[in-house]
Amino acid sequence: MIARVVVAAPASGAGKTTVAVGLMAALRRAGHVVAGFKVGPDYIDPGFHAVATGRPGRNLDPMLSGEERVGPLFAHGATGADLAVVEGVMGLYDGALGTEGFSSTAHVAKLLKAPVVLVVDASAAGRSVGAVVQGFVAFDTEIRIVGVILNKVGSDRHEAEVRAGVAPTGVPVLGVLRRDTRLTVPSRHLGLVPADEQREQASAPVEAAAELVRQGVDLEAFVAAARAATDLDVEAWDPAAAVTLTEPRADCPTEPPPGRDGGREPRPVVAVAGGPVFSFRYTETGELLVAAGAEVVAFDPLSDPLPEGTSALYLGGGFPELHAEALSANDVLRRQVATEIAAGLPVIAECAGLLYLCRELDGHPMTGVLPATARMTDRLTLGYRTAIAATTTVFFDEGRRVRGHEFHRTAIELDAEVDPAWHLPAGVEGIALPRVHASYLHLHWTATPDVPVRLVAEARRHAGLEK
Repeated sequence: MIARVVVAAPASGAGKTTVAVGLMAALRRAGHVVAGFKVGPDYIDPGFHAVATGRPGRNLDPMLSGEERVGPLFAHGATGADLAVVEGVMGLYDGALGTEGFSSTAHVAKLLKAPVVLVVDASAAGRSVGAVVQGFVAFDTEIRIVGVILNKVGSDRHEAEVRAGVAPTGVPVLGVLRRDTRLTVPSRHLGLVPADEQREQASAPVEAAAELVRQGVDLEAFVAAARAATDLDVEAWDPAAAVTLTEPRADCPTEPPPGRDGGREPRPVVAVAGGPVFSFRYTETGELLVAAGAEVVAFDPLSDPLPEGTSALYLGGGFPELHAEALSANDVLRRQVATEIAAGLPVIAECAGLLYLCRELDGHPMTGVLPATARMTDRLTLGYRTAIAATTTVFFDEGRRVRGHEFHRTAIELDAEVDPAWHLPAGVEGIALPRVHASYLHLHWTATPDVPVRLVAEARRHAGLEK
């Protein structure tokens, strides 16, 4: 059984990311092998978890992966660790709108049978913090709140007053953190700057958070709370099993066929965009592609050409609008992508990838694959979406229903009629070509493992590896 704790808060802005990252890093310093997780579709916090733990950051999202996979995905991600810290999202009981808390931190805590430590921003309250804690304990008795960490405490007198308020609740105070300006992380129009964009800069606030937690939190008590988690009887998710159990089209093999000498045929290269621009993708995406038979090669579109032998392309999410000029300057890659797609290269593009395939972004030339221009707007588009495939492609059959997530401030304007990728409640979205699927929608492929299988099958065809 893996020791585990969910770090939650009454509301956004309480400092749970700082505390969770600090705990991960401090526990690692203390000799633990720590697995870090984030509730919900957030791509940014897991990057800081990776810096803190030295392991891939992972997401747990019942809405996108299905609640039946949350436990198995947790067990998979925690393999080899002796302790797991799960950072919550928003307030403890806040989930998808209108669902009574589906996909909330509390929902995930129940699925993991995990105790909860509540991070409370005490900066503007004293004894009243006790009422907040008592209310959260009483709101749902299936949630076990095993400790409180008081954040942004101003002085010894302030701490004493807050502790006096919490004492009658019976919930132990596991730590007290003072205000610390070293914990400031650069902000951005959509949240924190991804750790991939500032790996060196990210280490400073992570180390500061670790030191603050080391000084202010009873780590032994925290570990004891984690070890008190009840048994979680689940089988770890396995990407190889996931792609094997899919039911793809009859002409989509799930793995390379045996070679003439009894070995395996060469694996097709699936190029995966990375670097500062394309930092939004789930860890399981690469694992599924490898399990489906691909050789996954990461590259940075700011400076690199397409990897040698590229037979398929995955362009994930990120912030291309902040690097539009630099992206455009890599004209070698832009021409390569356009030429290869015209020759049949299969491509899945999500959000940032959609923008990169347009003619231009904020006036800067992009690849020109799609008859559209993209621009920044003042409007934030954010939320879960139920989508239905509007057009049959090699990746999705028309009518396929999926759940995804949108997170962007850009918009595209079409220059010509196109086949849309998705039907959404608000209308159609994205652009679909026979071998190119581009949209704003982010999917968690653990819920659609046939998609990487289809992408790799198309890569094999494009590489001429099919008999």
